[in-house]
Amino acid sequence: MKILSIGAVPMSALTLIVCILLLVGCAPPAPLVKPVQPGEAPLAGALANIDRVETTGDGTSTSRTVDDYKRDLALRITQVNSTHIYPDRPQALLRSVVVLKFVVDAEGKLLRSEIVRSNRDRVTEATALKTLRATAPFPKPAAMLLRNGRLEVSETWLFNNDGRFQIRSVALPQMDR
Repeated sequence: MKILSIGAVPMSALTLIVCILLLVGCAPPAPLVKPVQPGEAPLAGALANIDRVETTGDGTSTSRTVDDYKRDLALRITQVNSTHIYPDRPQALLRSVVVLKFVVDAEGKLLRSEIVRSNRDRVTEATALKTLRATAPFPKPAAMLLRNGRLEVSETWLFNNDGRFQIRSVALPQMDR
């Protein structure tokens, strides 16, 4: 067996390969998303590949559960408000978490919205409400999801320090630190 030498330490070729593989395995993982580069579209990162909301010919969501419909709404909010969306993993310590409760009628019209949780950051509260309203009308909820012709939904806006957000139902995992 041929012996190689790195510095003052002799190594066999097999040992060298094993060491290299171990070092590669210890490297930090590649980011889950590609950072947005200057000149790229706002959703050029991982969120650029978000699914389109599937609807029937009359605009009714094909989702059959409230959670799936919430995901449809989150996708729609993300698409309509792309300039407000943070495309990478949200930071570990968020600037603000705003939970809105809102009511959608059988036609997808936003009937009512209210803040149910917040850290009282008025700017992020206003952004959450504004982006929700800007998205309406929503896909029509399936009839099976309605109660008295309405559907009540709660959704969470996760804000980074720069004021951009992700919607929890479609958000990427937060950074560790």
